Amino acid sequence: MFSGIIEEFATVVAIRKYQENIDFTLTCSFTGELKIDQSVAHNGVCLTVVSIEGNEYVVTAMKETLLRSNLGLLKVGDKVNVERSMLMNGRLDGHIVQGHVDMTARCVAMADADGSTYFTFEYAYDPVMARRGYFTVDKGSVTVNGVSLTVCNPTENSFEVAIIPYTMEHTNFCDIRVGSVVNLEFDILGKYIARLQELK
Repeated sequence: MFSGIIEEFATVVAIRKYQENIDFTLTCSFTGELKIDQSVAHNGVCLTVVSIEGNEYVVTAMKETLLRSNLGLLKVGDKVNVERSMLMNGRLDGHIVQGHVDMTARCVAMADADGSTYFTFEYAYDPVMARRGYFTVDKGSVTVNGVSLTVCNPTENSFEVAIIPYTMEHTNFCDIRVGSVVNLEFDILGKYIARLQELK
């Protein structure tokens, strides 16, 4: 369980493909605090730490994860938003984030907002999935590359988010441009409500 409040970004230092899996080796400031089997969200994807050596650690992404996320597009040197799992005695500053990415979206527009930046993201619309809660609502929550954000101006296949300078500087939003592919996790509460409606 995560909150969508990014701690920092890690840097990809090595990528190893084998069969349908990819091992990513990364480095960040809290590597020394990690443990084997610990869950860490990477661009919003919950991955398990499988090895640690010095200031580097390794996580494995399997085929299903690579199909649903942007992790397969990563290159050595890329920045990845990272968040360790939520402490049960802590504050929930973002929203409930599972680390189970639903799909990817593409940045289709950026606009200045007098100091902040509006990003517009577009995703593939599927009416069946929308009935199951895979959509955004105005002023609702969405997770983009692991960042908990508030939705503005949603349509059936797009939405905007406003990024303040602090978030721009401390997450990989600093590298997102028109055409960039990001990970989306829709709000779990919306999915449960949609499922309950289906069962009526």
